[in-house]
Amino acid sequence: MLDIKFVRENPDIVKENIKKKFEDHKLPMVDEVIELDKEVRAAQQEGDEIRAKRNTLSKQIGALMKEGKKEEAESVKAQVNANAKRLQELEEKENELRTKIRKIMLLIPNIIDPSVPIGKDDSENVEVERFGEPVVPDFEIPYHTQIMERFDGIDLEAAGAVAGNGFYYLSGDIARLHSACLSYGRDFMIGRGFTYVIPPFMIRSRVVDGVMSFDEMDAMMYKIEGEDLYLIGTSEHSMIGRFIDATIDEAKLPLTLTSYSPCFRKEKGAHGIEERGVYRIHQFEKQEMIVVCKPEESMDWYNKLWKNTVDYFRSLDIPVRTLECCSGDLADLKVKSCDVEAWSPRQKKYFEVGSCSNLSDAQARRLNIKVKGADGNKYLAHTLNNTCVAPPRMLIAFLENNLNADGSVNIPKALQPYMGGMEKMVPKR
Repeated sequence: MLDIKFVRENPDIVKENIKKKFEDHKLPMVDEVIELDKEVRAAQQEGDEIRAKRNTLSKQIGALMKEGKKEEAESVKAQVNANAKRLQELEEKENELRTKIRKIMLLIPNIIDPSVPIGKDDSENVEVERFGEPVVPDFEIPYHTQIMERFDGIDLEAAGAVAGNGFYYLSGDIARLHSACLSYGRDFMIGRGFTYVIPPFMIRSRVVDGVMSFDEMDAMMYKIEGEDLYLIGTSEHSMIGRFIDATIDEAKLPLTLTSYSPCFRKEKGAHGIEERGVYRIHQFEKQEMIVVCKPEESMDWYNKLWKNTVDYFRSLDIPVRTLECCSGDLADLKVKSCDVEAWSPRQKKYFEVGSCSNLSDAQARRLNIKVKGADGNKYLAHTLNNTCVAPPRMLIAFLENNLNADGSVNIPKALQPYMGGMEKMVPKR
């Protein structure tokens, strides 16, 4: 969410940014919110003038009563009562206008970083760099669920009967591999100086409003019926919510946190065959990275975060690339974002396994997260998030890139301690 003062003073910049995001239907909102802001400030000014007069008039009443000028005192009292009524009207109007302004401001997108490529949707995202050599073996690689079935490692049919489409049972070595990737991700991030956190898996509506756009919420969040609670779609939501209305001592920054959580998502819409199995699901687990920092440090942290994900996947012999998200593919709160995509030798292309985002002060403004500097002045923090690893989707890349012709799967050295020393997974059939 932008500062209303910035919108008021820079309407052309705000409108140009909206055009870059191909959200022209939001252009009228800029003029509308500026007009509402004028009304608020006018009401506030009139209210301040009435408050300033109140003490003067009260003193007049006391003086007149002492002088025995009762009629004049009653006249001034009537004026005080009229002013009080008007003040109440102004305060109600001001609150109503501020509510309208906030609703609109939540819809106006954040100002994107100048380095973001301009494009309408994800088809215009730009490849930045590749890490590791993509390999296509000389044997056929089955669909990921078929690989898992050879290990008696997945049961989608039973999960469908129990919970519906988009759920799964993982068993045996596949389930162990799933947990191993998360545990390794946890220790990988701790080794890079991040503090491990397990957050709440549900959040209240005020936190939802603070961490994401309305479009994202509608497409992602599950609401708990009858309660002001939502299941989280990623631990970023409750991790950033942890600092709601907080003032953080600047000396404690940056806060570098890595969190584990299950994640729940609606995943609306029809999906093709490549998004079946455990690719696009309603429930998964994730090891996340969260940073709260000073504004001047946020871009440095952005680059550190996505590199952590690249290093994690390369340590497991999985080739990856980074893809810069274009303007039209950025959620409204983000100023810059990139996806980390893993190589799929079966599909002979890359697919998304993680996303890194810099949200500047957008979440901090919505949630009132401030920093107190050494000079005593307060300012809004910057927040960032990034995926370290999110199985079971990540297992698709792992299984395909470590599969052997005989159906066995190599376990890279980094993961072997988490698999009981196992060097290779051998299929049961």
